[in-house]
Amino acid sequence: MTTLAPTLTTRLFPNISARLRDILLVLAGSLLMALCAQIVIPLQPVPITGQTFGVLLIGAALGSKRGAAAMIVYIAEGALGLPFFAGGTSGFAILSGTTAGYLVGFIVAAFVIGLLAERGLERSFRTSLVPFLVGTIVIYIFGVSWLAFVVGGFGKAVSLGMTPFLVGDALKLIAAALVLPTAWKFVR
Repeated sequence: MTTLAPTLTTRLFPNISARLRDILLVLAGSLLMALCAQIVIPLQPVPITGQTFGVLLIGAALGSKRGAAAMIVYIAEGALGLPFFAGGTSGFAILSGTTAGYLVGFIVAAFVIGLLAERGLERSFRTSLVPFLVGTIVIYIFGVSWLAFVVGGFGKAVSLGMTPFLVGDALKLIAAALVLPTAWKFVR
C-alpha cells in the first residue's frame, strides 16, 4: 500500500484532533475562497477573479477530500446568501447561471489537485506545475462545457469563457507554484 505524503496543513497542525482540524481547515478554505472571489475584473459573461488561484492553493494545501469539501462549503455559503461569490454576489441563481460550471469545476479541481499534492507534487516549483495545470484544465472543462450550454455553442463558450482567461490563469498557476513550495520550506 502506498503511503501518501502529508499535506501542508496536516504538517502545520499535527497536534489537534483530526476531526477538529478537518472542520477548521475546510471552513478556513471556504473563507479564503470567498476572499479570492472578491478580486474581480468584470468581464461578461464570466468575470476574471482570484478564484482559480484560491482553488489551486486550497486543493494543494488541504488535500483531496478537505479541498473538495472546502469548495462545497464555499458554494453552499454563497448559495445560502453570504456575499461570497465573485464581487460579493450570492444566491441560488448563480448555481444555474453562466459561472455554474466553473463552480462545479472548482470542486473537482480541488480534489484532483489535492490527490496530486498527497503524492508530494506541490513541494517544488517544477513538480507543482503539474497539479496546478491539471486543476486549471479541469476548471475549464467544466466551466466551458456549461457555458456552451448557456450561450448556445462550444466555439462561443471558448471565446467568452476560456480565451480571455488564459494569460491570467497562467500567471495564477505560476504564482501558486511559487507559493506552495515556499510554504513547505518554512514548515520544514
